[in-house]
Amino acid sequence: MDYEAYDAVGLAELVARREVSADELLQSALVRLEQRNPTLNAVVIPMFDEAQASLQAGLPEGRLRGVPFLLKDLGPHYAGARLSSGSRFFEDFVSDHDSELTLRYRRAGLVVFGRSASPELGLTTTTESSLFGQTRNPWSLEHIAGGSSGGAASAVAAGILPGAHASDGGGSIRVPASCCGLFGLKPTRARVSLAPDLGEGWSGLSTSHALTRSVRDSAALLDAVQGPVPGDPYWAPPPQAPYADEIGRPPGVLRIALQTQTFSGAETHPDCVLAAADAARLCADLGHEVEEARLRIDPERMAEATSALSGANTLSTLEDRARALGRPLAEGDVEPMTWVMVERARSLGAADYARALRGMHAIGREVATFFENHDVLLTPTMATPPLRLGSPLALSHTDTQEHIDCLLPTIGYTQLFNASGNPAMSVPLFWNEAGLPIGVQFAGRFGDEATLFRLAAQLEQARPWGNRRPARTE
Repeated sequence: MDYEAYDAVGLAELVARREVSADELLQSALVRLEQRNPTLNAVVIPMFDEAQASLQAGLPEGRLRGVPFLLKDLGPHYAGARLSSGSRFFEDFVSDHDSELTLRYRRAGLVVFGRSASPELGLTTTTESSLFGQTRNPWSLEHIAGGSSGGAASAVAAGILPGAHASDGGGSIRVPASCCGLFGLKPTRARVSLAPDLGEGWSGLSTSHALTRSVRDSAALLDAVQGPVPGDPYWAPPPQAPYADEIGRPPGVLRIALQTQTFSGAETHPDCVLAAADAARLCADLGHEVEEARLRIDPERMAEATSALSGANTLSTLEDRARALGRPLAEGDVEPMTWVMVERARSLGAADYARALRGMHAIGREVATFFENHDVLLTPTMATPPLRLGSPLALSHTDTQEHIDCLLPTIGYTQLFNASGNPAMSVPLFWNEAGLPIGVQFAGRFGDEATLFRLAAQLEQARPWGNRRPARTE
């Protein structure tokens, strides 16, 4: 068996036909982890004992039975396992329960064998932390793997496993997908429950899903975990059919808007403009109606809303941790840029939080109006190719303005759809002359992942990317 030739659905089919065992798949993943992780630093918390215990207990008969899987070191709890959130402040934290998301992954038959790297609390778009160090991009070890789900992206791109859990509060699924040449879809707000710990992530900005090589793996994983839990404050419109059934279904003639100006006001690198234009030509060749358009959003209002909401949630998380430790939160507990966020959040009042929520919801209505006349919006995923490691993106940087100036081009296209709640995906259709992946983003109507999956599968068939791999990193 050529382990890396199969996606997750393909591996599960081998297990179902008893052509390979779940234990053999786990060993294949662990061999590659041992070979490649020392270079990449993608997996930071091993969970080998937990994986073996799952195998010994017997796996459920889910569609993804026996497939090795990683949880991000941020978000879902796994009872008895560490969850450091990429932070020294949580370094020794051990979960005492399973999140609903973890339970659903395990019911699907996935075998969790570790946690992938995240920057502290997922607060930037490079996966670098004082706790675990730098995570590297398999396409170029000097460049970032993206963030905050950079460990997941690095591991999948390197062939350690076919797909991994990821989360997205400002682009943290789509940015790593762009940096590492993967498919990454951020679902509609509240498509994936965060129970029992949260009713919503970052006041609705953040959600969970996965990074994969194939489109059908993303669909199968979302089928496995989507849907509300009793007590959730709200939920996304239910899909009309399983997402896996959308793969191969014709998308019809879509009205696709092309935009190459960021929503943050940051300039777009020529390589990223080329990537979007190339994708627009491909869509036109496939029969879609493509036209240039402009979704105009006030960048200052969006920045004020998203920074207030993410900052308030970060502050409450850190203060809750400090309370559990029986002491006040101190500057040295977190990275410099995290502390800047803490101080800004402390300066805001209840009215500021209410205004931020109103601002976020107003943005959602503006985006909804745009999609009355368009089925899909096509943009670059990032306004910049992958940056080099050690840039001001890292939370260890001490110049706030340099950090922000570096951050805005990475989220200039993605953050809007966290504010609006719309589904959006990064598709790996372009590599620049330096050999670095440049993702292209497609956003759809609220609740309409189905159209995105149909389009993504069509693009994947027209321009396959699954066999395009980085050089081995042993």
